[in-house]
Amino acid sequence: MPLPAALGAPDAVQLDYLRFSVVLDRARRLAAVTGVNIDGATLQDLPRTGEWRLDPRAPADQQAGPEVYERNDFDRGHLVRRRDPGWGTEAEARAATESTFFYPNAAPQASVFNQSKDLWLGLEDHVLQYADAHDHRVSVFTAPVLAADDPPYRGILIPRRFWKVAAWSTTDSAGARALACAGFVLDQTALIDTSGAIAAVAPLGAYRTFQVPVGDIASLARVDLGEMPAADTFTGAAARGPAAWRPLHGAADIDVR
Repeated sequence: MPLPAALGAPDAVQLDYLRFSVVLDRARRLAAVTGVNIDGATLQDLPRTGEWRLDPRAPADQQAGPEVYERNDFDRGHLVRRRDPGWGTEAEARAATESTFFYPNAAPQASVFNQSKDLWLGLEDHVLQYADAHDHRVSVFTAPVLAADDPPYRGILIPRRFWKVAAWSTTDSAGARALACAGFVLDQTALIDTSGAIAAVAPLGAYRTFQVPVGDIASLARVDLGEMPAADTFTGAAARGPAAWRPLHGAADIDVR
């Protein structure tokens, strides 16, 4: 799949890593788009290694670096998951997983949100299992929703929502290969409070995950998702707007046909 274009970030720069890319919005100092290719058949189960660091290809003042995350309740939330590009040979997998620790691949996430989002982290796993009969390969695109009215904090604006689109190959009624996609939004609005000198978070349980029409993500995040909205598997995709969003409480609630 082609990497979606960030329509709301005309000065964005694309940073390519091993098996994934980040489109860095230099004004917001956060990713406007990320994309990763996953080969579930050759994923390596490696221990966590790697240290967060600035990417030397972009000026430090265009990245949300360590100063954003010090002495507060914000975590460095991976956008491309550490495990997702970790496939192929062991050496390739280790190099790819360690490259997910560059700051352009992070976004501030309320600590209880980041540490408790098993469903959000497991969405790729669920789609991989669903696509197992079709070569076990998935492309995943994700990023924060960079809204103009996000709350300010330490020189950046803290994103309140995150979006994710998974794309894979399926077989249509005629037996031909066809594109299939599913879109999701996670909302941490109720968890973030930047009014004080030190960021705080609301009580656990305030975050929400939704399956949404892929077309809604395109307009919400101002990204060009190409042919993906037309390949949406969500049965509610014909409707648009928050009324069509489906709250998810577990993997069984995900609608992929």
